[in-house]
Amino acid sequence: MSWMTDNALSRAAGWLFYVAILGALAVSLPREFIVPGGAHFILLVGGIGLWRYSVGIIHFVRGMYFLHVAYPRIRAQARKLGDEAAPSHVYLMVTSFRIDAETTAKVYASIIQEAIDCGWPTTVVASIVELSDEMLMRALWRRLDPPERVKLRLVRIPGTGKRDGLAYGFRAISRDVPDDNAVAAVVDGDTVLNPGVVRATAPYFRLMPNVGALTTNEFCEVHGSYLMSEWHKLRFAQRHINMCSMGLARRVLTLTGRMSVFRASVITRPEFIGDVEYDSLKHWRLGRFRFLTGDDKSSWFSMMRLGYDTFYVPDASIHTVEHPPDPSFIRSARQLMFRWYGNNLRQNSRATKLGPRRLGWFTWYVLWDQRISMWTSILGLTAAIVASLKYSGVILVAYLLWIGLTRLVLSALLMASGHPVGPAYPVILYFNQIFGSLMKIYVFFRLDRQSWTRQKTSFSTDSASFQQRLNRWSSRVMTFSAASVFLATVMFIV
Repeated sequence: MSWMTDNALSRAAGWLFYVAILGALAVSLPREFIVPGGAHFILLVGGIGLWRYSVGIIHFVRGMYFLHVAYPRIRAQARKLGDEAAPSHVYLMVTSFRIDAETTAKVYASIIQEAIDCGWPTTVVASIVELSDEMLMRALWRRLDPPERVKLRLVRIPGTGKRDGLAYGFRAISRDVPDDNAVAAVVDGDTVLNPGVVRATAPYFRLMPNVGALTTNEFCEVHGSYLMSEWHKLRFAQRHINMCSMGLARRVLTLTGRMSVFRASVITRPEFIGDVEYDSLKHWRLGRFRFLTGDDKSSWFSMMRLGYDTFYVPDASIHTVEHPPDPSFIRSARQLMFRWYGNNLRQNSRATKLGPRRLGWFTWYVLWDQRISMWTSILGLTAAIVASLKYSGVILVAYLLWIGLTRLVLSALLMASGHPVGPAYPVILYFNQIFGSLMKIYVFFRLDRQSWTRQKTSFSTDSASFQQRLNRWSSRVMTFSAASVFLATVMFIV
């Protein structure tokens, strides 16, 4: 109880400190300040800002409608099905590689317990690399002693990456030739299942025959600094609202690798397995290259290409155990953003080609907006800096006050997600906007560069070859040219 009180007091002190800084910025502004051409500047920059905020507001309104109106109706329909909604078989597939033993034990125990508690015929498929993981799984299996209807299948794989691990597991499931009513939950090795997640998700496949996969709400436990912990929690809060927004159209944009549930007859299709295992992109400048990371984006694209819907279940949740790749917050954020945004942009370049008829107009626009937002998100700061250098530093102070107030409002809106909201959120929101945009721009011109933060692996390439040298230098030239055009445009506006 005392810990909860101390935590509440520290959060209250943090919010008061943040508001005090905003007050100091407001007091430092002069009562009257006129900038030549200021109306023109405000009209252009303010109009772009209004457009950007309107996209966020639309997502929020759609998300809240789905969470409080549309989804409760769908859930009620699923519950009316009763026993008819039961899957013919449940597969719980987990992939694990180079995760500490304590986390692995929690994950395996939660999966076995969920197989026991769901009450349906279940097969646990463990796609593992190391002998220690196999021994741990067998020890937990003996201790929890599942009933006869729960089976264990161990799949030993080489440590060549998660995509291979998934493909081996999918093929192991395909040997059972599951029917259309069987479901398969794909769980990452650092994901702890919350009780009842299988029973909370499986009925929607009977209710909605065209849904090929769905994903769930996520909470996290971060083994890192306070700032790193708040950064991850903010990300999951934003993810929840965006997932609800896209769930309204049954076009969830990613089937998170942490835990998603698939129709088993889909993941056993050879074309789906091939999409996950051998996914690649042919780029006009960088040539063809295979995807090392981003299996969740590959599975989503395969679902869209094969004609299936994707859904979101907000009241089914999991807990992930996050291990930052570096003690430094900035270095960790850079590595993680490089991987996340690279996966997004590699998918984006081909997903938009599916067109609005397949994706729906809103989803198609959201995908295009991912490319546009990397530039518009840094427009305000760049324009404020240029204007402050040309006219007065007061402009930059006024801009920072505006940013502080709007991020305070956005943080308050995130409370509607049901995720905890801390006093660091307004600052982290703006950090994500600026630093994230710079990372997106950097990655956009280097889509062939990939890395896996946990396994510390990447595609080996001959850096001395002509093609690699050409790719490296052309990426630098493209980045410099695009940044120059952007800066020249901002200076013209100012």
